[in-house]
Amino acid sequence: MVDFGSRLKKLRLDTGLTQKQLADKLGVTKSVVSYYEQQERNPSPEVLVQLSRIFHTSTDFLLGLDNKKVLDVSELSDEEFAIVRELVEALKKKHK
Repeated sequence: MVDFGSRLKKLRLDTGLTQKQLADKLGVTKSVVSYYEQQERNPSPEVLVQLSRIFHTSTDFLLGLDNKKVLDVSELSDEEFAIVRELVEALKKKHK
């Protein structure tokens, strides 16, 4: 879990959560979240799954095993999803 702490902190900050707010969502103390971010403790498998749900990402991404970012588009209509997909494909072509 080489990148876990830094990935967790970045995701938390990107979503505007404090350590206390994240701790409340997880049912742990603020200190535990701090330990995770400093890589002084590792989360249990259950907490890891909770984190992936909170941040809409995979557990593999959190653990640094996969660098793919996931975007939850489940609430979009088929038409909106098609627009997002076209935009993503256009951006990928731009960066090649």
